[in-house]
Amino acid sequence: MSTLLGLLDVTGAGPQSWRGRAGGPAGKRAYGGQLAAQSLAAAARTVDPAKAPTAMHLQFLRGGEAGDPVDYRVEQIYDGRTAASRRVDSTQNGRLLTTATVSFAAALPGPEHGQRDLGGADPESLPRTGPAGPAPSMPLHELDLRLVDDGHGEEFVRRLWWRATVDLPDDPLLHTLIAVYVTDVYLIDPALQVHGHSMRSRTHRSGTTDSSVWFHREVRADQWNLLECRSPAAARGRGVVTACLIRSDGVLAATLVQEGLVAEREPATHPAG
Repeated sequence: MSTLLGLLDVTGAGPQSWRGRAGGPAGKRAYGGQLAAQSLAAAARTVDPAKAPTAMHLQFLRGGEAGDPVDYRVEQIYDGRTAASRRVDSTQNGRLLTTATVSFAAALPGPEHGQRDLGGADPESLPRTGPAGPAPSMPLHELDLRLVDDGHGEEFVRRLWWRATVDLPDDPLLHTLIAVYVTDVYLIDPALQVHGHSMRSRTHRSGTTDSSVWFHREVRADQWNLLECRSPAAARGRGVVTACLIRSDGVLAATLVQEGLVAEREPATHPAG
């Protein structure tokens, strides 16, 4: 079985409860993208498949242990004719890690827009860079990540081209789960890059505190997709990043907003003398 698909699977663990497998080596911090994707997977298990995800808002409350499984408790908030809402809490060894609300809805007729001109961009011509820093929890042998940074200061833009390189079934939800998993990787980093810093350099305390995604169109995770990221503001030790997930045909598939900690580290205390 694909490592990536195994990381996104959740198994029943009791009434309205699910368990996601461990995502990485023991002693490492759990990857936020996996917590988000597994939260969405657990919520979707309780909803009519005719209702696809439309939005997810997730708060990161505590860091998790990558080497341990995570439990998910789903609360059915609302079930209507065309829409549904769920709350999902993730816990590990009795500690609350994240809490999320997830909205689902059946497709309805209406006006449509959201097309970007990619200017003939060819991700195949870019070097295979991997993520913007170490990612021990990600199965990088099953993901092709190609990163391009452009601009400086408040004009900084990060463009991450990505695709899964394993065979995937034609399950729209699974492709959405992979997108949620992949697009969280170092997403808050542009808030530091604006100031010439990075999460890799560890000059600042950094980590995601709040993440939101709105799903507009279906995405194919085994085809090229572009995550285009900018940071419009940072203050009080927090930064915000906005991102567009764009398919290779230029269709805007999702909009993401993330808040994260970007606080200066306290200087080390040196003993007197």
